[in-house]
Amino acid sequence: MKYVMRQAVRQVGKPRAAGEQGPRGPGAARAGERLAHVDALRGFALLGILVVNIGFMASTYHGTGLEDPRFDAPLDGAVRWAVAVFFEAKFFLLFSFLFGYSFTLQLASAERSGSRFVPRFLRRLAGLFVLGLLHAVLLFTGDILTTYAVLGLVLLAARRIRPRTAVRTAVILFAVTAAAYLLLAGGVHLTGGGAGGEPGAAAEAERAATELRGGPGSVIGENLAQLPDMAFLLVFFQAPAALAAFFLGLAAGRGRALADLARHRTVLVRLQWAGFTVGLLGAVVYAHANLVHPGGSYQLLALGIDVVTAPLLAAAYAATVLRLAQGRFGRRTVAVLGPVGSMTLTGYLTQSLVGALLFTGYGAALVGRMSPPAVLALALALFAAQVLVSRWWLRRHRYGPAEWLLRAWTTLTLPPLRRPATPEG
Repeated sequence: MKYVMRQAVRQVGKPRAAGEQGPRGPGAARAGERLAHVDALRGFALLGILVVNIGFMASTYHGTGLEDPRFDAPLDGAVRWAVAVFFEAKFFLLFSFLFGYSFTLQLASAERSGSRFVPRFLRRLAGLFVLGLLHAVLLFTGDILTTYAVLGLVLLAARRIRPRTAVRTAVILFAVTAAAYLLLAGGVHLTGGGAGGEPGAAAEAERAATELRGGPGSVIGENLAQLPDMAFLLVFFQAPAALAAFFLGLAAGRGRALADLARHRTVLVRLQWAGFTVGLLGAVVYAHANLVHPGGSYQLLALGIDVVTAPLLAAAYAATVLRLAQGRFGRRTVAVLGPVGSMTLTGYLTQSLVGALLFTGYGAALVGRMSPPAVLALALALFAAQVLVSRWWLRRHRYGPAEWLLRAWTTLTLPPLRRPATPEG
């Protein structure tokens, strides 16, 4: 693991002269050019976010330390294990890394055009915060946009940080967060804290489900009631890891690590080996603690392990997608994942809208009434629909609807939405 991190620091931290591109491989991109394989990676990250989020929307037992007694078949348990091992706590790291990477692209674009970056980026963060607040109150409390908006201020303040320093800062954030969980686990163990769900958790889950099946006022009221607990989770678990991933993305962007993947093939392979061994082992420990022994010191210990190992598994996923996008199936990979990845804000909000219409009183009120396998199948079907709709939309438009709205607010202009008509053939 240490060797992989040293290699990454060398690759992204190597100083270059102004305007230097380095040796250009067959897949290298010019400055300012949109990277199709990065869009494909965003699309893959959006799929993982959907699989996790829809589980929370479909069941109020999710995260309580208890499983819904209505769905206790072996297949239900197998799906819960698969989602916990391969998806939970991994894909928001990919999203966060790409946020930091895109930050460097926006900064470079502003420098090329001579525009003032700070006011525009502050407006962008304000727009994300408002969208995230509306998203959390109206659709789904597990919003990440508000967290990104707040952490984006830290990224803005550190925009001149050197790549090596950014990587070291990320490592320190991961290490300190993991150490805090380990110390907390030790304290709970010494005080005799027991495992298992909290008393009354089942009754609270049923009450929440009843509220979410009510009318719009009942749904919004329940979302507001859940916000403090969700904010606690975001601040003490997701925010430090997301900020660390921001810094890794910033370092990778400064080193143009994703612009010419041919130069980093060895690093990608090593990330796969580290992620699919150490990272996957940590994911199994995390899933075992959450599904078999929730609560108590063991789960806190598992969270500390996950903080360190989940980034490795997320990096292995990223390396796999990037290698696929540059390999034999690259054109097909980009064609499937690229369009939905280039309008991830629209896709993210649409996923929550569809989930709210299906699981709450806004629509079908199916919360607590679908088994885990059915929920997973629904997630895959929804993502497949998003892939098709995104391809259709981008043939006619430059941006997704939410992307266009955020861009208009950021630039205080009305950018053209539709693509110019082209002759057939």
